[in-house]
This record gives sequence, structure tokens and C-alpha cells, in this order.
Amino acid sequence: MSMDRLMERIAATKNPSVVGLDPKLDYIPEHIRQDAFQTFGYTLEGAAAAFLRFNQEIIDAVCDIVPAVKPQAAYYEALGWQGVKTLSETIAYAKQKKMFVITDGKRNDIGSTMEAYADAHLGVTRVGDELIPAFNSDALTVNGYLGTDGIKPLLDLCNRYDKGIFVLAKTSNPSSGELQDKLIDGEPVYLHMGRMCEAWGEEAYGKYGYSGVGAVVGATYPEQLTELRKKLPHTFFLVPGYGAQGGGAQGVAGGFDEKGMGAIVNSSRAVLCAWKKTGGDGRDFAQAARKEALRMRDDITSCIPEITLG
Repeated sequence: MSMDRLMERIAATKNPSVVGLDPKLDYIPEHIRQDAFQTFGYTLEGAAAAFLRFNQEIIDAVCDIVPAVKPQAAYYEALGWQGVKTLSETIAYAKQKKMFVITDGKRNDIGSTMEAYADAHLGVTRVGDELIPAFNSDALTVNGYLGTDGIKPLLDLCNRYDKGIFVLAKTSNPSSGELQDKLIDGEPVYLHMGRMCEAWGEEAYGKYGYSGVGAVVGATYPEQLTELRKKLPHTFFLVPGYGAQGGGAQGVAGGFDEKGMGAIVNSSRAVLCAWKKTGGDGRDFAQAARKEALRMRDDITSCIPEITLG
């Protein structure tokens, strides 16, 4: 089961963090940009080539110490088909390096449209008699606010292909409470969504007690993170908002269980742009990313129980 594979990677690296591969041209050192533009010109193809090289060198630098990466689809889609090709190549490269890949797409629809999203990111596409994986991620972030109609197509496919989903529950952005904190029958919407995640995952429990249906719960709301950990014993958390958005290790600690499991914490900008704090020209960007990833690992693990599959 997909969450079992993620947990085994976390245990092997002793690191409950995921690096968000959310590149912008501003984040990429000058020498990489110039190499790409000299080859392809100032085009979307040139930008995509810079993204890919940057991603691959980041992956090379952290693959032995970080269990997972999380490319955010929007950054790649902004470059058109050239960027989408880079997304596909980035996913394939990370999987080649034995990393767990979470595509952050926040997909949300029903019926055949949701089935198409599921096939694209987690399953296979039929071409004649052939069944071919398209993006082939290990997990996908989804918006569950259309209810079960938008989730069931994913559940069937996740069980068939050993994949997982992370459903938005309590997101890290400042205005999340405008809807997610509203009360229904005396309980906030995010808790209702969390309980739906528990119910959706009932037929997909793994050997370590977590289902293939995870939830997105922001580091910027530590009280709610702690509350949801207690009330959702089978739901694995993807925790954004650490670092640049203001979440800290003490705050994310409440998302973990007594075995130091149950959550994986994302950092994007702080890792990708760590080189900007070195005062150099960016040729050390991969080493700077590795150093920041190690710092983040040590920061988080200092606040949670020892990581064990137990």
C-alpha cells in the first residue's frame, strides 16, 4: 500500500520531510538559466530546460536523506506543454532515485472527469491494447469538497495500482478558516472533512495502520493539527506551511503519533533557495539544498518521538 511505502522510506531515512519542487526562474542560479537560454533561447522550452536541470540536481543532492518530493503542477503548467513535459520527466527522475513522489495538483471533479485525472496522475491510459502510465506519481493531492463523488474514482484506482491521495482538510493559508472553521452541528468543517477521510480509507488500511487516504493539514495551525491527529488515527498527514510560511518544528510535532510517524512535512522555498543565503553565485545550490534539508530533518526529529515502524 502506498502509505506503507512512504512510511518505509521515512523510516529508512529517519526523516519525515518532503521537498517541494516548486521552481521559479528566480530560484534558479544564473549559470543554469544562461545555459538553458543559450541552447533554447528565451522561450518556454528554455525555461523548462532550466527547471529540469535544477530539479535533477536537487534530487541528486537529497535523494539519500529525504524520502519524498512534491512537485506542484501549477509551476510546470505555467510553461505550457514544455513545462508539463518537465513535470513528467521530474517525476520519472525522482522515482528512478527511489523517492516517493506526491504530485500537488489539488484536483477536484466528479465522474468521468475525475476518473481522467486519476488515470493521468496515478493510473494508466489505454492506447489501443496498451495500458500506459502517464505521470505515474505515487500520490496526488485532491480537493474533497465535492464529496464522495469526487473521491470514489480515486479510491478504486488507488487500490488497484497501490497509490495514495491527500485530501485538503485544514489548509495552511491565512483565509482557510473562512470556510474550514465554520461549524456544522457544533464541529468545524475541517473536522468533518477529516472524518470523511477516515471513512474513505476504511477499505485501504496498510500494514502500519494508516490508509491510502491522507489529509492535508497545515503547519500554521498547530492546535488543529494536534486535534486532528488525535481524532484521525488512520489518516496520514501531508503538512505544508513549515519554514517560509511560518510553521515551526514545535508546531508540527502534534501531527505525529507515538512512533514518530503519521505525518510528512513539506518545505519548498527554504530548500530550493537555500543557496541565496550563502552569498555565492549559486553554483553550490545543490549542496546548500542538502544542508537545509538536513537542518530541517534535525529540527523536526528533535521534537517528535523516535521514528520507528514498530
